[in-house]
Amino acid sequence: MTVRNLDALFRPQSVAVIGASQRPGSVGAMVWTRVLQGGFAGPLWPVNPKLETLDGYPVAADAGDLPDAPTVALLCTPPATWPGIVHRLGGLGTRAAIIVGEARSDADRRAVQDTLAAARPHLLRIVGPGSLGVISPALRAHLGAPSCTVPAGGVAWVSQSNALTNAVLGWAHARGLGFSHAVALGGEADVDAGDVLDYLASDPGTRAILLELDTVRAARKFMSAARAAARNKPVLALRTGRADPADALYTAAFRRAGMVRVDALDDLLDEIETLGVGRVAASDTATLITSDRGVATLACDAFDAAGDTLAHWPQPTIDALARALPHVAANNPLVLGDDARPEHFGAALQALAEHRASGTAFVVHASTHSAPAADVARVLIAHQRYAYRGLLACFFGGLDAATRDALHAQGIPVHTTPQRLARAFARLVDYRLGRELLMQTPEGSPAQLPAEIDAAQAEARAALAQGATQLSGAAAARFFGHFGLTVEEQQTDNEAIVDVAVELHDDDNFGPVFRFTTPSPDGIAAPMRVYGLPPFNPTLARDITANSPYARRVAPEPTLAALTALSQTVCEIKEVVGLTLTLRVLKDRTTLVAPIVRVAATRSRLAIMPYPRRFETTLDWHGMRVTVRPIRPEDEAAHRAFVGSMTRDDLRLRFFGSVGSFDHTQLARMTQIDYDREMALIATIANDDGMASTLGVVRAVADPDNETAEFALAIRSDLKGKRLGRLLMEKIIAYVRARGTHWLVGEVLRENAAMIALATSCGFTMTTTEDPGVIGFRMALDAPAQP
Repeated sequence: MTVRNLDALFRPQSVAVIGASQRPGSVGAMVWTRVLQGGFAGPLWPVNPKLETLDGYPVAADAGDLPDAPTVALLCTPPATWPGIVHRLGGLGTRAAIIVGEARSDADRRAVQDTLAAARPHLLRIVGPGSLGVISPALRAHLGAPSCTVPAGGVAWVSQSNALTNAVLGWAHARGLGFSHAVALGGEADVDAGDVLDYLASDPGTRAILLELDTVRAARKFMSAARAAARNKPVLALRTGRADPADALYTAAFRRAGMVRVDALDDLLDEIETLGVGRVAASDTATLITSDRGVATLACDAFDAAGDTLAHWPQPTIDALARALPHVAANNPLVLGDDARPEHFGAALQALAEHRASGTAFVVHASTHSAPAADVARVLIAHQRYAYRGLLACFFGGLDAATRDALHAQGIPVHTTPQRLARAFARLVDYRLGRELLMQTPEGSPAQLPAEIDAAQAEARAALAQGATQLSGAAAARFFGHFGLTVEEQQTDNEAIVDVAVELHDDDNFGPVFRFTTPSPDGIAAPMRVYGLPPFNPTLARDITANSPYARRVAPEPTLAALTALSQTVCEIKEVVGLTLTLRVLKDRTTLVAPIVRVAATRSRLAIMPYPRRFETTLDWHGMRVTVRPIRPEDEAAHRAFVGSMTRDDLRLRFFGSVGSFDHTQLARMTQIDYDREMALIATIANDDGMASTLGVVRAVADPDNETAEFALAIRSDLKGKRLGRLLMEKIIAYVRARGTHWLVGEVLRENAAMIALATSCGFTMTTTEDPGVIGFRMALDAPAQP
């Protein structure tokens, strides 16, 4: 399970505290007190067989005696009682339980398994055991034993550590900062980090997610959830244990998922300020505004250390500042002078407003007689609307609580040092760059013919049939030749720029993972090691090689093609469980040296699902050879042409409103999909120039629980009435049914008679929706297929 019933945890209607107590120091007393102090407004029921009332609330003797089913139950009782309590709660209709108590012994751990078994028939979700709780401040729901109550905010906190969660909540409380949700996962017997990321990805109250974890329990689910979340909002991750040999793998996984890794708790805490308060669209550059030259130098050093870049102003920006502030040198940093008054900060922001090349505005200020910090803060609030890319502030010596809160209320983050401000901004830039990597359109690369892939697989299977566990020498050369890779004799090549040691191993959690090791260019520093999670394409391969000191000394294309081909080898041939080889990189070509391929009958699943070639089909349609296949990132240009060929009315019917053109980001979302959750099948034909042209597309997007998938269909306007829509609908229905989804649903404008007729002819049942102008469709996929 993933997000099933997690809305009960984050939006509870009623709460029961099982084991609520008045005994000082007991878990039941701490949990009950915190729920009361939080001010939860819904029904609240204590359960304890030894009490009749508690703080004015009538007490039920047993969970089965509750007057109604609580949305969430907090379990503060011994482990042996958990299975029976959950069984009774599930029978009532409770949807979630938080187990606060720890499971320390073998008997306790058996109780956890029995509890999960009791919950499963009712789809009741379990947080914990050993969870500090789940907090949703907007609902005043403090469900657990946090150290303090916290106000509502825009950042969600998700952690595997109770101690760190308490520390973070206390730190934020002292600074008037809040959270959309805070979750201490505990033992993750059921609900884990991937589940919570899935929920928060579409939570409208969460603008950013801060994640602290040591391990990932289910890598594929986690990666899918993280990638979905990072497309929508910043996700920052802290993982302790840099000395852990697997730490570099986590770094690669986080980056592949579009998350930003932070190195210290302080950095994560700063992002509660930056992301929870601010509305900052991080640009590549910034403008620094201050009154003191020494402060400016200090701030510039901090920005340089963090990798930030001050904007180079074009002449119109310089001229505008010269007019607004004639007594100030129009340079970046903009030093207003020791006699600067508060209104000078406002004038600078206003003058920069029309000049977007100035980037994000940084105001770094130490209070002076002519410009007291509180007065400057009021000016920033009044002029905040002029900061196109957002405004971040740093006040040396701090601010009084009222002024700080006033800045927060206007979306202006406040940091205490330039170093913290600079690092916070650098992480925003990292997120933007990581998100762009998620949304990149890879360069097309020659796909291997199915016959070559089948031949390679046959060789791997033949080796296994003969009892072999690896391919080497001529067998390995022949195997890699099917993927366009060349193997050369193992000897020193004086023309080689670098020899890269390549290893593939089957990780217990992340599945097949590459490790690339290059020697130090100076022979003194440690070798450079980089991990990569397949599948790769040239864009992702470029990200792997980007930081290599050798990258600028060679033509990049041969190396990118080799890495992509190695990835394809692993993705297509599931018998490959390991590789060792040397990737010899020369100025204009890349070859393999001494490859050894380890093969086995089974291996772990890839953490990221690759392109599913098995769904490609070619058929005759109206005298043309049409290929129906899953969409690929390389299809963006063809998809732009496809959308451009549709009439305005067809676009309105498809997208439920007036649609103009689609930009790169929108098209990337259409063509770069997570095949583990979404499928888009396109019908294509080859043009005279050999390029593919898209005729139609049908999509199905499943919820994370694979309970329901929603479909959408679009056909090129000049091809309507030729039954291409029927062909694609039959394909997507068969696909969704095969993956075990229970329901296929969709919606269409009432005026779209053609789509209504097609859906009903395919076996959908019409349903009503909240919008009288929209008709819903629903098909039970568990039922036998219609003839």
